[in-house]
Amino acid sequence: AAFFGPVARGNPVVDSFETELRRVLSSLRRLRGAGEAKPPQHDLHRQRANTLFNIWIKYKARLPEWYYNERLVKVGDTLAQIKEYKLACLQCYERYLQQFVSVNLDDVMDDVHRFKSTFFPHGVRDKNATLTFHALQARNVCIYQMVCSRDRNLQNPESLQTCLNALTSLRLTMQVALPQENLCWLIYNGTIHIYTICRHLMVRGQSAKVLEYLLWASVCMESSIPLLSVYYLTWRATLYTAVSQCYFDCQAGIHGEIFARRGLIKIDELKKLEDISSSLEDTEREKIFREATLKMSVMIFKRAVYESRRKSNSFRHESKVNPRKAVNLSWPRTTTERLLVAMFDGAAAQFLAILEALSDRSRNLLPPHPPVPEQIEIRDVTSELFSAGLEILSGNSLKKPKQENIFVITAGENGVSGDAAVKFVKLAFSYEEWNVFYSAFKFVGNFLQAQDDPTWKKAEIELKLLTLMQPIVFPGKFECSFSISDDDNSKECSTPQGSETTQTIRSEYCSESLKPGDPFHDLRILATTVFSCVSTSEQNVHPDKEILVDVVLCLWQKCKTELQQIQMSGSDCLEYIHKHQAYQLIHILWIMNGIIEKSNIAGTNVMFAEITLCLAAILENVADS
Repeated sequence: AAFFGPVARGNPVVDSFETELRRVLSSLRRLRGAGEAKPPQHDLHRQRANTLFNIWIKYKARLPEWYYNERLVKVGDTLAQIKEYKLACLQCYERYLQQFVSVNLDDVMDDVHRFKSTFFPHGVRDKNATLTFHALQARNVCIYQMVCSRDRNLQNPESLQTCLNALTSLRLTMQVALPQENLCWLIYNGTIHIYTICRHLMVRGQSAKVLEYLLWASVCMESSIPLLSVYYLTWRATLYTAVSQCYFDCQAGIHGEIFARRGLIKIDELKKLEDISSSLEDTEREKIFREATLKMSVMIFKRAVYESRRKSNSFRHESKVNPRKAVNLSWPRTTTERLLVAMFDGAAAQFLAILEALSDRSRNLLPPHPPVPEQIEIRDVTSELFSAGLEILSGNSLKKPKQENIFVITAGENGVSGDAAVKFVKLAFSYEEWNVFYSAFKFVGNFLQAQDDPTWKKAEIELKLLTLMQPIVFPGKFECSFSISDDDNSKECSTPQGSETTQTIRSEYCSESLKPGDPFHDLRILATTVFSCVSTSEQNVHPDKEILVDVVLCLWQKCKTELQQIQMSGSDCLEYIHKHQAYQLIHILWIMNGIIEKSNIAGTNVMFAEITLCLAAILENVADS
């Protein structure tokens, strides 16, 4: 919303005020555009911050109060847009809010009555209330962004608490504004801010702490009459999905399914109202409802696909299908595939349901491990999901999504998105479904190599690293195992074809010739490949930091014992290195240290300090030898 109102033109005080504001904002934009500031630029930034501070002091008594306050908030919005969150918060929003309270602003956020009497002494219908609501909300957004800038992974407990405090403050602001229909824009923006912060915390394993806020955001969308229209349904369904996902993260899948079913009921209620009278085109309206319904159905499938098998053992014999014979069977071949067909139309929607059913926030990409089977049937469901996903992937052309929301490109369509396919390959690696991993990798790899966009180049690099990691995580012969039903007896059967695929993929990516007798060959190839990936100046193709951390930690675990022996050899260091042929290990350690430095991941794990100290100790020993 724009708060800048009309003022008398030609007023020299106003003109001077606006000129000085434009000058300092323009300078801050240039400094922000310069990227990481050098020390002299830090000094310039501090000077501009002081200039802005002096402007507010200089003109406060010389301008109309309403005009001064509107410019405070408007300039804050401009600073937030150029990511000057600290300046926006301290110099604008908090400066505006300090007219209401002389103590710490956060001290009045714990009681709704105190909150209302402090910031809205004349009631929420007062002409200045809208500006105050906006400043309160924008301040919390800036506080969250400031936390992200200094502690993106929320490793400091204070960072987590600050985010939770921001969520509480946002909820309180929305609670007071909710009865006013003219403030529906603030409710809508508030749900977006809550969702953004909560999703970040969910990724960091804090789903239990954010569930109440996502529930609140969902209820707000249902309680504001202007936000109940079909126009906002896509966003409302996104909030419903986040709530269900939170329940799943908290190992309360039954509540996740119940909430998703509740969401379906709400969607159906709106559809019935829209069928009576709608201003939207039928095709557009149907697309919105189809997408919202898909989101809820996926969350229902996420639990139902497993629960339908856990409830009864009668499926066991029926569900087992010999993988070698599966190619000759028509789709759907298994109980899982039949449920997919019953619940979803189109291969893309079915593929999305498979991804969600396999996704588990408690499961890391590395190290890979199969699911812990509560019952053999549950393990079977996982294998059937991967088998179904591979069947869909191999029978459909991949497509590049036009936007990040994967639901938009899958609702009612048959093409599988490239993003979804990459995620499927990573999941196959994580679950040790090697046959699926290598088969899907060939198909997805061809798609990625044909793309020019940096996003796809980054995905290709990440999958490349996974193929290089497998012989390290699973040394020796790589086999693809799957269950086969033979009457009432179940046994494991293996095929060596994964090993051949490994050699093919590695030979495509690795410039070095394979040396079977070299125990450090695979480690060296992985280390040099990762170093090459993070050394490129194209930052947007660098692998995600999570993968880089996992790869470096994997290398360290494989080398740690022998490297520490070298470290403790003291003045006999060179003799020890020569005797045990450990030159390559030290080279790998050197590369690992380079990866940590170039990728800026040193602060993400305390073990990286151990790696650096080990290298320093070995180099000192070599110097003393």
